[in-house]
Amino acid sequence: MNYDLSQTTDMNAGRLPVLASLRKLVSIISGERRNLIIAFSAIFLNSGLSLAGPYIVGYTIDNYVQAKDYHGVLLFSGILLIMYVVAFVSNYAQMRMMGGIGQRMLFSLRNSVFNKLQELPLSFFNQNKAGDLISRINNDTDKVNQFFSQSLMQFIGSLITMTGAVILLLAINLSLALAALSPAILLWIFTKSVSPWIRRKNEASLASLGDLSAEIQESLANFRVVVAFNRRDYFRERFEEVNNENYNKSMQAGIANIILTPVYTFASNIGQLIVLSLGIWLIIRGHFSIGLLISFISYITSFYNPLRQLAALWANFQLALAAWDRISHLLSFENNLKIINDRSKDGNSSYLRFRDVSFSYPNGKEVLHNVSFDLQRGRTYAFVGPTGGGKTTTASLIARLYDATKGSILLDGRDIRSFTPSERASKIGFILQEPLLFSGTVRENITYGNPECAALTNDQLEQALEDVQLSDLIKRFDKGLDTPVQTGGDGISLGQKQIIAFMRAILRKPEILILDEATANIDTVTEQQLEAIMKNLPETTTRVIIAHRLNTIENADEIFFVNSGKIIAAGSFDEALRLLMNEKMES
Repeated sequence: MNYDLSQTTDMNAGRLPVLASLRKLVSIISGERRNLIIAFSAIFLNSGLSLAGPYIVGYTIDNYVQAKDYHGVLLFSGILLIMYVVAFVSNYAQMRMMGGIGQRMLFSLRNSVFNKLQELPLSFFNQNKAGDLISRINNDTDKVNQFFSQSLMQFIGSLITMTGAVILLLAINLSLALAALSPAILLWIFTKSVSPWIRRKNEASLASLGDLSAEIQESLANFRVVVAFNRRDYFRERFEEVNNENYNKSMQAGIANIILTPVYTFASNIGQLIVLSLGIWLIIRGHFSIGLLISFISYITSFYNPLRQLAALWANFQLALAAWDRISHLLSFENNLKIINDRSKDGNSSYLRFRDVSFSYPNGKEVLHNVSFDLQRGRTYAFVGPTGGGKTTTASLIARLYDATKGSILLDGRDIRSFTPSERASKIGFILQEPLLFSGTVRENITYGNPECAALTNDQLEQALEDVQLSDLIKRFDKGLDTPVQTGGDGISLGQKQIIAFMRAILRKPEILILDEATANIDTVTEQQLEAIMKNLPETTTRVIIAHRLNTIENADEIFFVNSGKIIAAGSFDEALRLLMNEKMES
């Protein structure tokens, strides 16, 4: 399955229509229905009071100002003041409520995106840059939140005000209203024409921001290498390149987002000019009053001013849709490592079986081709071969980090796909060449993913380590189990990281223990100590060793040679050595 998110830079294929996208956006805050109803009620009240104001002003001018009835003027002035105070309170209430809704929506949306990432297989992360994923979690979700918490109510309020203004304009004078609203038809055609272009520009801007984030993340993560090779110039050049790309895309998006505003302003001016010209003409002919003209001008302003606001809000809406497209595309992925409902066992006594297994990475060449082999309980197996031959891929298939492209893999007689992740993790331990640690303490890292050990006290945990002969390794750390571990394991040596990873795997008491160059970064004394611990593992534990150093495979019960998509049983250590030498001579 292809998990490449970079295809979101071209969203024409599979893009949701605007209304469908809006419905999908609204669905993520369905739990806020009660608060939304209150907020909508407040915006309806605010818009209704705002629309009533111009009519009362016109009525007061025609009936009380021209008649010099100051009592009536003061009465209606007081009514207007009360209306505007109520409108102010309702507007404040809906803005505060929508701010809370937006923050809760942002919290839920980020949780949804992060939880989706937790569900996806390793191949997803191989195909996508961490920086771009961070940008989707942080930046894209915030764009959606800004629309909901800041723009949505203005958007709806503007629509309500415009609709009410149109109804009142048509009620006051049909022909004058049609003339004044005619520029809006041209605006609708123009907006419909440029909206897809605005959305594309915003999509490109968000994608380039993701690329910028990815470049920064990658460069900072590898800064030691940059300094060691004195290639800060390369760092600067790469950053300048992606930064310029982001600048250009952002400028284009900025121009696209403001293009509607001057056009809408021009149409508003034309509409007001039409009202003023025709209104004066109607007054001269005795068909209109001054109060009605003032009310009419206020209503045409109440139509075109929100329309100008909608121009800016529409750009924000397009930006939110572009951000939502990137988020929803990520959320649409499903884990292709499905759990199958087949717990039947075959009659073979092998603990692990590969049957005609082939494997290819997405958009890559075939790494393994029709591979078959058996592993028995309690034996030690070594997989050797040249770099890129498929050793780590084989180990990853054993741990079900990937599924075979063809063929089947049986674990304890069952299809490995029938095990739940927790069942599989309890049976298989995997020690990588480059161990991954989390910020915290040594204790938290060695009990990671092991709820039974995590619940133990320090004394109980030390006893558990003693039982599996790991207690001496804790002495390698200044503060024992409480030794702090920084983000990424900075502050401790690579060998200490490997020791932590080793203890983490052994404590789980796995039935298969995979060591992928696990002793490559530790000293000889520690390596011998770990080998002694390995020998004292339960007799039923199957050990799978992937190594380049030949001394680590001398005592293996069986050696497999992995190269060119094939796995060959090498038999003796001498035969494996001969195959390695032949490979080097041929290459």
